[in-house]
Amino acid sequence: MGQRDLEAALPAGVDPRRHARVLAQVHEAALNGQALPSRLRPVIGASWQRMRRLGMDPDSRAAAPVLTFEQLEARRRASGLAEALPVLRGGLISLAEQAAHIMVIADAGGAVLWRDGSAAVRRRADRLGFVEGVDWQEESVGTNAIGTALVARSPVQIYSAEHYVRAQHSWTCAAAPLHDPRDGRLLGVVDLSGPASTVHATTLALVDAVTRLAEAQLRTTHLAELERLRGFAVPVLAKVSERAMVVDEHGWVAAAAGLPPVDRVALPAGLGPGRVWLPSYGGCSAEPVPGGWLLRLTGNEAAPPTRVVLDVRSPREPELTVAGAAGTWTHRLSPRHAEVLYVLASHRDGRSASELSADLFGDAGRTVTVRAEMSRLRRHFGGLLGAKPYRFADDVEVVVRRPPDPDAVLPHSLAPAIRG
Repeated sequence: MGQRDLEAALPAGVDPRRHARVLAQVHEAALNGQALPSRLRPVIGASWQRMRRLGMDPDSRAAAPVLTFEQLEARRRASGLAEALPVLRGGLISLAEQAAHIMVIADAGGAVLWRDGSAAVRRRADRLGFVEGVDWQEESVGTNAIGTALVARSPVQIYSAEHYVRAQHSWTCAAAPLHDPRDGRLLGVVDLSGPASTVHATTLALVDAVTRLAEAQLRTTHLAELERLRGFAVPVLAKVSERAMVVDEHGWVAAAAGLPPVDRVALPAGLGPGRVWLPSYGGCSAEPVPGGWLLRLTGNEAAPPTRVVLDVRSPREPELTVAGAAGTWTHRLSPRHAEVLYVLASHRDGRSASELSADLFGDAGRTVTVRAEMSRLRRHFGGLLGAKPYRFADDVEVVVRRPPDPDAVLPHSLAPAIRG
């Protein structure tokens, strides 16, 4: 797991109450129409700008829970977060109770699914409307760690008047996004919240560490499932005469016959039995097997794609659609791959590894990570992408479907490029 940049809400050595008073003054000035001061943290400034554009009322209160018990249970089952609960509870519940906090888990749509911890703080959260079943996205309740982490796609700590809505100024919260290691999909957000007086700089690091531990557990579970599929796949492939592979539902390869070894292939969204076209392999036939798919290569060469549509309008499900004489193929992208492809679509003349590193991370030195990501993308998308410099192929039309609010879809590091 790579290093993450974590920014605590309370600067080192600063008195919390004094800092809260300063933030309250900044908040009032911002509501009176003054320019946001440079001392306001960028993640907070970007969120407040979104609140201004939304016309968010700083004196609003959270609405009643929008989910019935049946809806909440269905949302829990569909979230993919239940498997992570034992690790999250084991790492955070005891500390939450001791530190006068509550642990809150929300899904990728911002719905609060589980809440546990200090009984006193839970009662206080009840009065705020911060309860299971409520929508805690930014557009519903303003700047907050859960909603803002969903937008920024990174760990966030928010303290006192950094919350846009005044009713939340007596709170501090730290949240980290949790991703599915199988496909990079955002599953939800893990949060520790409590009274503002309990703010501590290490809370964000703790939440982030436990969240990453939960992701590691999900990865271990997936590897065990893939190994079971491999035990089924090997004898099946022994009976197949053509080139073929067995993959799980996310495209991870359990076993292959007559093909170069790869870890994963990009599958189209909504894959079903029958003929399918894959950018790297051409025509294939797909047959369902327990836990995945048997893909047989039919031998048809893949015709060069002529049009690519990169759709980044959805904050949860960016997609790439490839069209050409051989067919149309749509694949759901991970947030990181969506970012990479967006930058390349914005720079048709190409980007070097160092330029792409600066675009993605604000640091031109992370070229090893960039090359690894580009290697995965080029394996997935065949002749769609070129190298030296990295770019979309010259003869491919590239269309980008942009979001109405750029900050609300991709991480803030790409917002200036999207606006351009």
